[in-house]
Amino acid sequence: MCGIVGYVGGRPSRELLLAGLEKLEYRGYDSAGVSVLEGDRIDSVRAVGNLSFLREAVASRANGDGGVATATAELSTGIGHTRWATHGRVTEENAHPHFDTGDRIHIVLNGIVENHKELHERVAQAGAEFTSETDAEVVAHLISQNYEGDLIDAVRKTYGELRGHYAFVAMAADQPGLLVGARKECPLVVGEGQDEQFIASAIPAFLKETRNIKIVNDDEIVVVRPEGTEFLDVDGHTLAREAQEVDWDEDAAEKGGYETFMLKEIHEQADAVADTVVDRLAGDDTVDLGEIGISDDELRELKSVTIVACGTSYHAGLVGRYAIEEWARVPVQMDIASEYRYRNPVVGPGDLVIGISQSGETLDTLAAMRLARERGAKVLAVTNIMGSQATRDADGVLFTRAGIEIGVAATKTFVAQVAAMYLFGLRLAELRGTLPPERIAEISHELRRIPHLIAELLPAIDERITQIAEHWRDSGFFLYLGRHIGLPVCLEGALKLKEISYIPTDAYAAGEMKHGPIALLDDRTPVVCVATEAPVLDKVLSNMAEVRVRGAHVIAIATEGNTEVQDEAEEVVYVPRTDWLLQPILAVIPLQLLAYRIARARGLNVDQPRNLAKTVTVE
Repeated sequence: MCGIVGYVGGRPSRELLLAGLEKLEYRGYDSAGVSVLEGDRIDSVRAVGNLSFLREAVASRANGDGGVATATAELSTGIGHTRWATHGRVTEENAHPHFDTGDRIHIVLNGIVENHKELHERVAQAGAEFTSETDAEVVAHLISQNYEGDLIDAVRKTYGELRGHYAFVAMAADQPGLLVGARKECPLVVGEGQDEQFIASAIPAFLKETRNIKIVNDDEIVVVRPEGTEFLDVDGHTLAREAQEVDWDEDAAEKGGYETFMLKEIHEQADAVADTVVDRLAGDDTVDLGEIGISDDELRELKSVTIVACGTSYHAGLVGRYAIEEWARVPVQMDIASEYRYRNPVVGPGDLVIGISQSGETLDTLAAMRLARERGAKVLAVTNIMGSQATRDADGVLFTRAGIEIGVAATKTFVAQVAAMYLFGLRLAELRGTLPPERIAEISHELRRIPHLIAELLPAIDERITQIAEHWRDSGFFLYLGRHIGLPVCLEGALKLKEISYIPTDAYAAGEMKHGPIALLDDRTPVVCVATEAPVLDKVLSNMAEVRVRGAHVIAIATEGNTEVQDEAEEVVYVPRTDWLLQPILAVIPLQLLAYRIARARGLNVDQPRNLAKTVTVE
């Protein structure tokens, strides 16, 4: 989720870079840096923390503590970066920009280089000296070793050697007025000014300076000079690219052109999952969670796992419970944090308590974690926010990497939490030997595919979901039904509809329908059923038939290629096929969109629903 900005032109670049980074800080804020070409050397300033710390560091250098040049150059060249850590700790050394051993090539990168280990070994043998723990630094060394006075050619050669999803921008000390960028599945856009050019991860970085943009597509190299830009394919052939003008105001720009933050964040879910899982599944199909603070021996010998959370995080924990028990064969309890903290739980040494909190500041979850730790259990925090209270109260931390979520109703943070729980379940299975290596490799492969499947799914279902939402926008009640792995999806889908449309909604385990909820059904009731591939699908189909007999209307979420579900439903929305235990990440997306489209059809503010707050820090 990191943010990139670059500038070439006649104005001093440092302040333009800092201003651009401030507009991108939602993409990451644990560290930041800028590199600016001053004469025949590149001056770099980096700092840990949000942009205010970088500004202080730049000001300190300008006041004589380090020698930042203040003279206005005829030609200014610079790059900047704000980081959301995915590889390497939060330190100044791991902050971008990164540079080669000779301090000749500087780069900023968003994304993950999957084959960084093999590249690291190769460039190190050729003399590269590494100064960080990041995967990104290898790109600077690789460009340097490919560099023979032509930065464009060096970037193009380097791009051909990288695997992963990323965008990066490079500059060379001996080529002023030149930036070269490349994109592979991470955003990159150019802003065209008069005798000056910008390049960034997102349009808000330069919207104040220009509204003329050119989009960089996957597998493209972009050459940025003050007088204009040139687009190349990976073989070096020139590509035509027309500029387009955006008419966004600054608020619209912050939303990336989407009508709301919630819709933007729904569309960022592919990135959120990719950033959470890809580098942790890189290489040899083993799970690398890094130094999470709890030893492999302790994890291997666990007696039980308890997951505590609230709201959406609770639903993510439910998915985690199914995955951990299925894969690692450890007994897992699931508890609402506000209940757990008051019920004198039986917990102690040999047990692990996982507290899930997007913000890391949810009061009830923190209290539950502290109680468990006081009684001798190990505590693992799963959170999106570095430096949050949960990270200080836990023995170990597993970070999700969803970036800042502005919308109150959680979307991308939910799928990132589910992805993190899958990683933990796989790692536990690996340590305990409860899954054969080939099965772990199979699940890992499918988990790596999920971001691509999300990206394909969203445009494929939007029109269908919009039609369904328009039809049911005035319904007075919805019932959601699911079984096994589909139940937490139903709970989360129902919560989204309640939160933003204010329609009374209930979610039940489908097998419990006959124990009460069936009395609510009549010919005005829409029933949303999660009927993706699973060992209990035949049971779900039976429940759907019971619903139809009572005159209610079934909207089903099903797996692509299934022909049985449509016989029991009036509307079917299909999601791509993957391992059945991984289906929740895909199945929840139509339900997010359904809630969103219904709320918008009702004219409601989805970003700020009434009575709700993003972080609950009180009882």
